[in-house]
Amino acid sequence: MTHWFHRNPLKATAPVSFNYYGMITGPPASKICNDLRSSRTRLLELFTDLSCNPETMKNAADLYFSLLQGFINSLGDSTQESKLRYVQSFKWTDTLQGHVPIAQQDAVFELISMGFNVALWYTKYASRLAGKENITEDEAKEVHRSLKIAAGIFKHLKESHIPKLLTPAEKGQDLEARLIDAYVIQCQAEAQEVTIARAIELKHAPGLIAALAYETASFYQKADHTLSSLEPAYSAKWRKYLHLKMCFYTAYAYCYHGQTLLASDKCGEAIRSLQEAEKLYAEAEALCKEYGETKGPGPTAKPSGHLFFRKLGSLVKNTLDKCQRENGFIYFQKIPTEAPQLELKANYGLVEPVPFEFPPMSAHWTPEALAAFDLTKRPKDDSVKPKPEEEVKPVKEPNIKPQKDTGCSVS
Repeated sequence: MTHWFHRNPLKATAPVSFNYYGMITGPPASKICNDLRSSRTRLLELFTDLSCNPETMKNAADLYFSLLQGFINSLGDSTQESKLRYVQSFKWTDTLQGHVPIAQQDAVFELISMGFNVALWYTKYASRLAGKENITEDEAKEVHRSLKIAAGIFKHLKESHIPKLLTPAEKGQDLEARLIDAYVIQCQAEAQEVTIARAIELKHAPGLIAALAYETASFYQKADHTLSSLEPAYSAKWRKYLHLKMCFYTAYAYCYHGQTLLASDKCGEAIRSLQEAEKLYAEAEALCKEYGETKGPGPTAKPSGHLFFRKLGSLVKNTLDKCQRENGFIYFQKIPTEAPQLELKANYGLVEPVPFEFPPMSAHWTPEALAAFDLTKRPKDDSVKPKPEEEVKPVKEPNIKPQKDTGCSVS
């Protein structure tokens, strides 16, 4: 279902020529620089190519990253940095903070920033695939896997590469821990949405569905809390989305928990659980409207317009009506004043990020190739940093029109 997921914009970057006049003293170095330039350009093009699939993306990313490794790690020893790490300045924007780029003369900054965009691409690919009119089971699995891959990339960047930056990220920038954590958690939560949809479709036990929905709501709540200390000017829209998804899946949890209670002849408690689901569903509807009216980065998702969203409202109403009828005819149980505490733990279906590693250094990096970069011949003015206030054009992302909503249960 297109526009079910909120997506922040891709990071934009300035072109990099990898031209080092005078510094290159042999053909092996020239070839590496040409390949770096062409593979970087190709990768950036694929981010907005609607025909690109995960295999094409992985191959293009691996090619660029394997070449870039020679600017980061020493030959044969990944613990030592390359002599070329600081020869090139790279400029990247942030997903939340507009078009003024951050410039760092550090190949590690380039590795992390491009890796970040690759992870974003996987989230956008998952969103587009989930938006197909008649999504197949295999496509649903690909949505699920793409979100787990994205989570793994974000996690790997945070744990293994961001600590190596000489200039740490400032508050609200993409490479700051809170932002990375929010992206990881959102990817996990959205992947679990696919699991929940599948469990509902296959009519699994209400107790399992309730537990999965509760765990998913907890993920969204955690992601929202992670962003709570950021400036509302750029985080409010994202946080509204996370909050509405938290309310929506808590409503799901109370709805299916009510079915479990009814099956255990606890009709009074079931009614109270469904009343709580009804209240939370109404809150999620109101938050959908607030989200749509909140300004901020990224296109506006439209969850309340989807049949998957509306189905929950009907399910809550019908199940509550059934419980109330049966309580009036059979059980005559008192309805508790307090909603039941949800202490649900899912034993199946919980999502973990797919472990990620950057590819090893390209075989083109030989001692001969590295020796062909002569830093003593580097022009003096080559190290002059660009003005940080210079604008980088935003990425023009394709406009995906919502397809007909079939009520497909893969959200």
